[in-house]
Amino acid sequence: MLSYQHAYHAGNMADVHKHAILAWILEYMTRKDKPLTYMETHAGRGLYDVTDEMAAKTGEAAQGIAIARKWFAANHPYAVALDKVHADHGPNAYPGSPMVAAHVLRPSDPLFLTELHPQEFGHLRENMKPHAAICQQRDGWEMALSQCPPDPRRGMLLIDPSFEVKTDYETIPDTIRKINRKWSVGVIALWYPILTDAPHLPMTRALKRNHPDALCHEVHFPPARAGHRMVGSGMFVINPSYGLEEEGKWLSNQFRKLL
Repeated sequence: MLSYQHAYHAGNMADVHKHAILAWILEYMTRKDKPLTYMETHAGRGLYDVTDEMAAKTGEAAQGIAIARKWFAANHPYAVALDKVHADHGPNAYPGSPMVAAHVLRPSDPLFLTELHPQEFGHLRENMKPHAAICQQRDGWEMALSQCPPDPRRGMLLIDPSFEVKTDYETIPDTIRKINRKWSVGVIALWYPILTDAPHLPMTRALKRNHPDALCHEVHFPPARAGHRMVGSGMFVINPSYGLEEEGKWLSNQFRKLL
């Protein structure tokens, strides 16, 4: 399905959760003087305006990053990325995960970004030109299965589907197991929404059975508006970086302030 556009949701609390963890992992990985590859299966457009018509229609950024920005110290890698994007694109800009990654990684670290939606892909290619990202309009799952293990072999794959396709909850555990078999050393991170009817639970149970040493980090927050079904956000990370569990505990404490 190609109807999903993240511009309606950019900068919401789920983005705060996802991007804070993403930035922390990548900053930790760049501490070693070794090259790494960054890949995304569902990249979106990479850069958003939280005051445009789509964002204003939902108001999710106002209930997300506008509240959470003060949680992060100036030297936190997520805050550093936000500050760089604001310097380049203005105070109303919000980075998607490709742009967060680009501002944390080194110029020598390759970025492979996949987006199937034609309109979103056009924006992605234009927004990521300054960062020399390799952008492909193709199915992200196919990319991950065909491109793993990448070169350089050390690296991270972010899987961030819209979950518009309801069978994703059923097929994701097996697909990730296949990717992990092909690329046992890669950091593989899956983002998923926590909805009021909790369709993620069978998926996360299967993921935990398949990857008992992975880190599953979840946070909860109030719905962005009346009737909104998303009340939390999850990140399932295979081969988590040292210290990520402690970072997750700190982040959980920040989200508890909202409840």
